[in-house]
Amino acid sequence: MSNTTTSPELKKPRLTTSAMIASIASEGQRVKAAPFGKALVELAQQRQDIVGLTADLAKYTDLHLFAQACPERFFQMGMAEQLLMAAAGGMAKEGFVPFATTYAVFGTRRAYDFVHQVIAEENLNVKMCCALPGLTTGYGPSHQATEDLALMRGIPGLTIVDPCDALDIEQAVPQIAAHQGPVYMRLLRGNVPLVLDEYDYTFELGKAKLLRGGRDVLVISSGFMTMRSLEVADQLKTDSVDVAVLHVPTIKPLDTETILAEARRSGRLVVVAENHSVVGGLGEAVAALLMRSGVSVPFRQVALPDEFLDAGALPTLHERYGISAGAMGAQIKSWL
Repeated sequence: MSNTTTSPELKKPRLTTSAMIASIASEGQRVKAAPFGKALVELAQQRQDIVGLTADLAKYTDLHLFAQACPERFFQMGMAEQLLMAAAGGMAKEGFVPFATTYAVFGTRRAYDFVHQVIAEENLNVKMCCALPGLTTGYGPSHQATEDLALMRGIPGLTIVDPCDALDIEQAVPQIAAHQGPVYMRLLRGNVPLVLDEYDYTFELGKAKLLRGGRDVLVISSGFMTMRSLEVADQLKTDSVDVAVLHVPTIKPLDTETILAEARRSGRLVVVAENHSVVGGLGEAVAALLMRSGVSVPFRQVALPDEFLDAGALPTLHERYGISAGAMGAQIKSWL
């Protein structure tokens, strides 16, 4: 008996555990390579006070482009994230604007006290740009920063940015540099999807933007879940479900005026979609805002569960934990 088979199911490429630098772009999707690194190099050419630091992760946060262009302003701190944040704070005290990069799990969980005490308490001008936010790696809980927003939202005076795509990142870099005070930005690196240029979109720090209107559902989203939400809106159109998408790239401070104005439009299910634990992120921030403001609407969350997630291939994990476009669309239809 032959051991070969012509089954089309077996011809599909085998999904493997996603590397730490895995792209979230779908096959055939438009992407831009290293938007953060390129934007920082461009900014550094205009501003001599920009410096870059990393904790042995320049290549994996796209900071290697800055290191190549500005070697005299690049500082390799080694695998010592607490030292990274402390040194960045010291440089800020001397008048520099440090961009400190590492993975989000290390920049938040491992270095939290240094961010809190060295940087935030003194309102120092440090920009922390941290890769692998939420479920953007298949390497399991040691590398999945599913609770970073919950941690960082608790720090007074810290601005938090969760960009959707390459355009968001490119435009955010000079704006967070111009902002006086500490910033935590979730970083997408490598080949980053490009979607927002189709929606007449411009990033403005502290502002939410309505990307499309809709009479049945309002999705309030951040990060790459805005990309997913736009895909879901297109999918549900075939079922005569009209979905509005409000992109919220600044998690803190929230654009309360825009969120409340959209949520107050009657007759719509309000869904918050985020690449973060259901605990302590954008969803709970929006829910608290609505409650405090007396806005009573049907409210649901698309978010990661309050548990330690599995390791595996990203497409499999996104489907399993409900943040793929297919899973999100099915969930919204069930709520309706």
